[in-house]
Amino acid sequence: MRMTGIGVAALLLTACCSQPESTVRLLDAGAFTQTVDGKPVTLYTLRNGDLTMQVTNFGARVVSLWTPDREGKSEDVVLGYETLDRYLNNKGERFLGAALGRYANRIAEGHFTLDGKEYTLPLNDNGRTLHGGVKGFDSVVWDVEFSNDTTIVFRYRSVDGEEGFPGNLDVVMTYTLTPQDEFRIDYQALTDAPTVVNLSHHSFFNLKGEGNGTILDNELWIKADSMTPVNANLIPTGEITPVEGTPFDFRKPTAIGARIDVDNEQLKNGRGYDHNWVLSREGEGVELVASLYEPTTGRVMEVLTDQPGLQFYSGNFFDGKSMGKYGRPQSWRESVALETQHFPDSPNHPNFPSTRLDPGQIYEHTCIYRFSVR
Repeated sequence: MRMTGIGVAALLLTACCSQPESTVRLLDAGAFTQTVDGKPVTLYTLRNGDLTMQVTNFGARVVSLWTPDREGKSEDVVLGYETLDRYLNNKGERFLGAALGRYANRIAEGHFTLDGKEYTLPLNDNGRTLHGGVKGFDSVVWDVEFSNDTTIVFRYRSVDGEEGFPGNLDVVMTYTLTPQDEFRIDYQALTDAPTVVNLSHHSFFNLKGEGNGTILDNELWIKADSMTPVNANLIPTGEITPVEGTPFDFRKPTAIGARIDVDNEQLKNGRGYDHNWVLSREGEGVELVASLYEPTTGRVMEVLTDQPGLQFYSGNFFDGKSMGKYGRPQSWRESVALETQHFPDSPNHPNFPSTRLDPGQIYEHTCIYRFSVR
């Protein structure tokens, strides 16, 4: 977490570039126009370079993201639903495309101690608190402070005691499509009392296109020499272990499916990959930490961040019973999540990088998903 005492930087807004519409099918904005918890929900469309993205302020969710393959044909490469009602009355994966907070990932038994005071959070995942609790940032209506063709700025105040977390937390989150075919996320947050914060984004990607098949042939590279092993409940043990000689070594581009089913206790715990990698960073700024290559379409997605960890999830819990927005099943191991963040359960592990935020500090976090072809 980079925290400074300086003021929030002014937004730099980028002029919109033209986007070919021939293969981009926009979702109906009317299917997302509704009032939820007394606040209006809307579907917004952003365009820049070769990217087109649709976002709703319910959960600050990315609903669709179109990018071309090596032949110039665009596909929607994120999982999502075609109506707001399907997010509100969810019968499938809850966190598709959503903002995560106050605490992304898991907190053991919904419990942590801060300055000698114990805090208890609601349990929403088999005796754990996952992605902020019963009503995390994915389930609230964000205020839209600004939007144009390339940028949307969200704001949300998480009040003291919400989902058990201390302090009023004010969050500003900016989504930008850049001329370099990047989907950029900038987070900033302030608190009026000591608290813990770990924000992230949870798009599920299939670079073949949503519902178009396996991700096991995708080649993944992660700039990490170590990872944080977990117990059978997917809670970190507190260890930091080297990836060398294990199925978790992605320091050279490797097909996701090459080792996913080998006899390994950690893979059994996650039913595949659902772990945090300790990034081998060169400094404190934004840098390239991962890439994903889909060989049949040529699409490449690079991940850049200033965070210490990357959660890689290989879609192990999808069962095909829920349909995506184009009527195709959301199936087992047909999507990946690459979430830049601090480590899971950090408040309960003093040896992990701190997620504490105090009054007068600014939480800052940048994540960039950059698309290209080869």
